[in-house]
Amino acid sequence: MTPQDDRDEGGPAGSLLLDDQLCFALYAAQRAVTAAYRPLLEELGLTYPQYLVLLVLWERGETSVKELAAALRLDYGTVSPLLKRLEAAGLVHRERAAGDERSVLVACTGRGEQLRERAARVPGALLEATGLDERQVARLREELWQLARRADGAAGRR
Repeated sequence: MTPQDDRDEGGPAGSLLLDDQLCFALYAAQRAVTAAYRPLLEELGLTYPQYLVLLVLWERGETSVKELAAALRLDYGTVSPLLKRLEAAGLVHRERAAGDERSVLVACTGRGEQLRERAARVPGALLEATGLDERQVARLREELWQLARRADGAAGRR
């Protein structure tokens, strides 16, 4: 069997060929999807990570930084600079929680809420750009979430 034969069958479990690696296929897909988002988000003046922060805030309203980081599956040290830039742009505001000085709450400003209307076209534009229909996206998303849960379990996280 040649390496090409392995690739045609999806590759053996022990293959060290780059194109046979699940992690590389996910990495390449993530980079390509993020690149497809870039022109859509540039129109809004946002980076992809900033867009994700705003998605959480639009969905949940005022949220603690800890809850925001958990929702995004990021650590506090990664979320904090994102919030600082969003705050400097006038899209969010942060304040200490009245009941717990250790907790910082984040919410969209009026300007951040207004951006939500313009952002509403982004998901549809991405579908159009990728040529995927809603059914394909739903199936793919479910498979990826299932993979994430299994990988989290394998890594000892829940």
